[in-house]
Amino acid sequence: MFGMGNIDPATIIARVIVLLIAFTIHELAHAITANYLGDLTPRRQGRITLNPIRHLDPFGTIMLIISGFGWAKPVMVNPNNMRGNPRTSMAIVAAAGPLSNLIMAALASLPFRLGVLPPTFSAVGNLPSPAFLLTQFVWINLILAFFNLIPVPPLDGYKILLGILPVEMAYRLRPLEQYGFMILLALIFFLPLLGVDILGWFVMIPASATMGFLFGY
Repeated sequence: MFGMGNIDPATIIARVIVLLIAFTIHELAHAITANYLGDLTPRRQGRITLNPIRHLDPFGTIMLIISGFGWAKPVMVNPNNMRGNPRTSMAIVAAAGPLSNLIMAALASLPFRLGVLPPTFSAVGNLPSPAFLLTQFVWINLILAFFNLIPVPPLDGYKILLGILPVEMAYRLRPLEQYGFMILLALIFFLPLLGVDILGWFVMIPASATMGFLFGY
C-alpha cells in the first residue's frame, strides 16, 4: 500500500505513530461492536482496550512499515453469540473497522478544512511537524479503510460481502477463505506485474478522491 524505502526519518516516525493509533482503533472498533451485539469473546480476550500491545501483530506491523503490506492481530468473534442474523451481525462487526478509519481521517482533516493548518505532504527535518503528521494520519487511515473494504478474504470487505449476498452465493464463496493470503499476495505483488493495478483502482484512487473532498480541494 505504501512503502518505506529510501524515505526520511520524519516520515518513518509519522507513519509509526499513525499506524499505532490506526491499527488500535480499527481493531477496537471490531471488538466494541461485537461486544455490543452480544459476543463477549473480545472482552474475554482483553481486546476492548486502547493498549496497542493488545491489538498489534509485531511481525505484521513491521512488514507494513517496511513493505507497505501488513496486518494487525485479528479480533476473534463468534457470530453465533451475537443478536440477529449471524451473517448480518458479522458484516456489521467487519464494517466497524474501516468505518473507524474513515472517521479518524475525517476528524484529523478538520484543521485543514478549517484553514488552521495547511496540508503538508513532505517532511522537513528529522521530526514530523504537526501538519505533516496530520496529513499522514488522514492519508494512511484512508488507505487502510479502502484496502480493508476489498472483498477478498480475510479482509473486512469479504465479511461484509458475505453478509449482504444471498445465502447460497455466500456459501459458495466460503472455499476462497483457505486461499485468502495467496489471493492478497497476488493482488499486491503479482497482478501489477501484469498491468492489473487492483490496489490503484480500489484503494489509491478512492483514497485520493476522499482526501481531496476532506481537504476541500
